[in-house]
Amino acid sequence: MDLSLLPQAIVSGVLASGLYALVSVGLALAIGVIGIVNFAHGEFFMVGAFLAYQLFVSFGFDPLLSLLFVAPALAVIGALIYLSSIRFVLRAPELNQMLLTFGIGIILQNLALLIWGGDPRTIANVPYRSLGFQVAGVSIGAVPLGSFVISLLLVAGLYWMLASTPLGRAMRAVAQNRIGAGLVGLEVDRVYLVAFALSALLAGLGGVMIGVIQSPTPTVGLGFTLKAFAIVVLAGLGNIRGIVGAALTVALAESLVATLVPNGDALRNMVFFAIIFVVLVWRSRRVA
Repeated sequence: MDLSLLPQAIVSGVLASGLYALVSVGLALAIGVIGIVNFAHGEFFMVGAFLAYQLFVSFGFDPLLSLLFVAPALAVIGALIYLSSIRFVLRAPELNQMLLTFGIGIILQNLALLIWGGDPRTIANVPYRSLGFQVAGVSIGAVPLGSFVISLLLVAGLYWMLASTPLGRAMRAVAQNRIGAGLVGLEVDRVYLVAFALSALLAGLGGVMIGVIQSPTPTVGLGFTLKAFAIVVLAGLGNIRGIVGAALTVALAESLVATLVPNGDALRNMVFFAIIFVVLVWRSRRVA
């Protein structure tokens, strides 16, 4: 174990935590407001990455500019999926809901394979992709730093919306008591629609950023679904406020294992399963 790499591992984990929080807060929104665990959430993330890639290849759009186009596109995709399928299983057993969202994820993944193929796609020739600087011997890339800042601003914007706007108050009311919210005149189904569309939008914006940081494939969504689910479980299912702290914990754990543990890069995905296992066992023992 080379402890000289510890500062770099910590910085890398902190920078990754912003993107993890952005993706996870969308999943937490779907769970908290609608009450459905969306296993297709990572595929919205993947679609966002490939839409940004296609806008860059076809029209030369800078990824920062493509955020303005990917956001409404993912909101529309999320809304259409909700209207065509999700709303019909909201009162069905949870297993039915999970199987439906898992199937939606498989469909989106295979559509991406048909359109873009299975090879990694790179948004190349972006001038700031290779930029970076060093602070006290720690390398900080411009793109991960920018992704961290943008992600935190978007998460903070969501928190502000939930706390200070009529739509946000409606979402919180529905999350706390769906029946009561309906009795006082809130259109619960419309709130569900907006929440699911917003969840897809946030995941898609995260995908745009990963499209610059990495070279995604159509299967990239599964890994981020697992990460988001681990973060949501750690924060507490549906607890949006705890997402940032949970994302930081998970990102740091992943970075420390990948950097400091021998063959850690092959073990980094185990971190998410270990966190889910430990948290669920610990909480079940507290209840018992």
